[in-house]
Amino acid sequence: MKFFDVFSRWQIEPVSAKGCKIYDKEGNEYLDFYGGHAVISIGHSHPKYTKRISEQVANIGFYSNSVLIPLQDEYAEKLGKASGYPDYSLFMVNSGAEANENALKLASFHNNRKKIISFSGSFHGRTAAAIKVTDIPKYWAPINDDLEVVFLPWGDIEKVKDSLKNRDISAVIIEGIQGIGGIIVPENSFLQELSKACKETETILILDEIQSGYGRTGKFFAHQYANISPDIITIAKGMGNGFPVSGMLISPEFKIIPEQLGTTFGGNHLACAAALAVLEVMEEESLIDNATKVGNYLMKELKQFSQIKEVRGRGLMIGMEFSEPIKPLRDKLLFEQKVFTGATGKNIFRLLPPLCITKEDADEFLSRFKTIL
Repeated sequence: MKFFDVFSRWQIEPVSAKGCKIYDKEGNEYLDFYGGHAVISIGHSHPKYTKRISEQVANIGFYSNSVLIPLQDEYAEKLGKASGYPDYSLFMVNSGAEANENALKLASFHNNRKKIISFSGSFHGRTAAAIKVTDIPKYWAPINDDLEVVFLPWGDIEKVKDSLKNRDISAVIIEGIQGIGGIIVPENSFLQELSKACKETETILILDEIQSGYGRTGKFFAHQYANISPDIITIAKGMGNGFPVSGMLISPEFKIIPEQLGTTFGGNHLACAAALAVLEVMEEESLIDNATKVGNYLMKELKQFSQIKEVRGRGLMIGMEFSEPIKPLRDKLLFEQKVFTGATGKNIFRLLPPLCITKEDADEFLSRFKTIL
């Protein structure tokens, strides 16, 4: 049997990693400014993280949700305090797509409606409903056709209000900051008006914070810059620092109905241990403050490069848009300067480094980046 290889891969084989550095089998050291799609939050192989997972798996790594798992309650309490949502409930699953899938389902259960509003440039995952609310039609399969989705222009509140007036929309789903869409930051006023319109029409507002959450933008969630409280918040990438774990933060207005949602692996012992370690390290090392400080410094310095058309983002979620395709530059940066970065579209770099990067790491990146321009 061979791997069903649908991925484009660089000919690089990482064998170890620590902090913000990755090492391949040839012994080359790379600066990680991508974090494996924003997954690495507290840094590779953090000693507290590896210790907690090792100790947990030595005792019990998994049993189903048919038994008591006190780690779930411990994690939910700590997450509520850290995120500013202590009165919300937590449902844990395994991936960002699965979190969005359950959020859309829960919204429909709640108001008994079917239609969804999403936005141009959106990306919400690759499962059945999540892919249909993603604005990339080539990813849709015929089996996805039944879900009715209205795609609206990003930031157009009047079109949102017009679409909501018939009160037949179950949910509006929006990213805290669009990632695949190009690091597009919503206006605070747009999110505020969107939240108000959803409340007035009893439409569920789902904030997809899978990439933009968990401290990456300098607040726990990107939508907190707008001072709104969505009905459901989905989380994943930085949550487990590489361990597959995701979840939904659910407003108190939702009633718990037994067996309405379910999961085999969600909230297992190892997932909770990983997630707890991440929260503890984030707090102990002030990583959200660090994301603000180093992110602001990076964006300030990047704006000095005349070759870059636009720098945008918040914290350590940064987009650099060029007027021409960036593939040659990205290849040089990776293979000559040994720096991992992300990209979206043809012209945009995405920087999503671990939240533990230092000013010295930022300066090293800027030096290597300048070399290839």
